[in-house]
Amino acid sequence: MLTDHETRFMGWWEKNRLREKKSMRQWLVGLPLGLVFGLPILLNFASGWYKRASMWARGHSDDNSMVVILIAVILIATFFSLFYKKHKWDMNEQLYKELAEKKKSAEKQLSGPQQSL
Repeated sequence: MLTDHETRFMGWWEKNRLREKKSMRQWLVGLPLGLVFGLPILLNFASGWYKRASMWARGHSDDNSMVVILIAVILIATFFSLFYKKHKWDMNEQLYKELAEKKKSAEKQLSGPQQSL
């Protein structure tokens, strides 16, 4: 038999599985977590704790190195957000399939041959 939590999860997943699968939604929901990984790169670059990198950045400020770094941070955040949410969707889908099989086997076991006395 399924627990109450498992039953509620199955109901929620049946209603929301297609909405959760859309890439745009995955990107929007996962972007804050992706930025948690991308923004420290910018903070590390802007803090100036590594003197040689700071000297190089000041010497090359006329080229587009900051634009390249910003694009890299955006790509890192986007990749992480999409990868994280797709992985989470796959895990939820796997759990749903396992619970559906568990429910099916429990129902089969209950409706199996009944012994009469």
